[in-house]
Amino acid sequence: MSNIIGITMGDPCGVGPEIAVRALAEMSREDRARTRIYGNLTTLEAARAALGLDIELEPFVLDLPIEGAPLPWGQLSAVAGDAAFRFIEKAVRDAETGAIGCIVTAPINKEALNLAGHHYDGHTGMLRSLTGSKAAYMLLASDRLKVIHVSTHVSLQEAIRRATTDRVLATIRAGDAHLKRIGYAAPKIAVAGINPHCGENGLFGTEDDDQIAPAVAAARAEGIDVQGPISADTVFYRAYSGAFDLIVAQYHDQGHIPIKLVAFDTAVNVSVDLPIDRTSVDHGTAFDIAGKGIANHGNMNSAIAYARKLVSGRAKQG
Repeated sequence: MSNIIGITMGDPCGVGPEIAVRALAEMSREDRARTRIYGNLTTLEAARAALGLDIELEPFVLDLPIEGAPLPWGQLSAVAGDAAFRFIEKAVRDAETGAIGCIVTAPINKEALNLAGHHYDGHTGMLRSLTGSKAAYMLLASDRLKVIHVSTHVSLQEAIRRATTDRVLATIRAGDAHLKRIGYAAPKIAVAGINPHCGENGLFGTEDDDQIAPAVAAARAEGIDVQGPISADTVFYRAYSGAFDLIVAQYHDQGHIPIKLVAFDTAVNVSVDLPIDRTSVDHGTAFDIAGKGIANHGNMNSAIAYARKLVSGRAKQG
């Protein structure tokens, strides 16, 4: 398996090209040789000019065409949405053949993607579709808090419907396996309740007792060190203080809000249970500052570092 990291450039009108170029520029010569940007060279050169950097890009770019490149910065565009899809599609195919070891994705714009006819709720759904996977879980990782989600880009009403015993159990298993892979011998996992105070014995809903508690019991029977459901208003603080290595959050905002509060610029988005490895920045395209050379690339550096850890861990396992 390759140790090359493939960075997808993201939406050509957003900050993805800039953060990719800046990250590449800061790498050691050895790391740069193990990096490939899936994007458009003309756009990346425009980003380099905006940043005022002097770095040769061509040897590290898998160049895919965009009509009219470079496109105007910060503008919603179906052309850009289609290009963002093609970068990811090519990187996925190369990851499937082992040409690259992990994909690191820069931000895409969901509206641009849909304008181009690619109807996905985001990266995770797209990657699941491209790889033919039945399931994929979004894990947000920071130094002191890690969260995996039972559901993500759906309405709150739909999220409650999706919090079934089988789905919660599958999420617990996926999180446990991932943490073991990155070096946790016996991960300590907590499952957040879906209702206030886990329903308070049915006063505020019965989902925690009827759906979530049985999943936790089943996971414990399999030997997983998991507790829950635990009231969401305390469990994140307990995990941040060191009591748990991972929290299973029941829906998007339940998991995203605490992570973004404590690690807004450093949290890494990781796709778990796909046949390929993928990490990502945990921010958007930032059209308002695109092309100004001021985008913070710290999150991209964190995503690349996590990707290299996954590739290194797989090499050791092999």
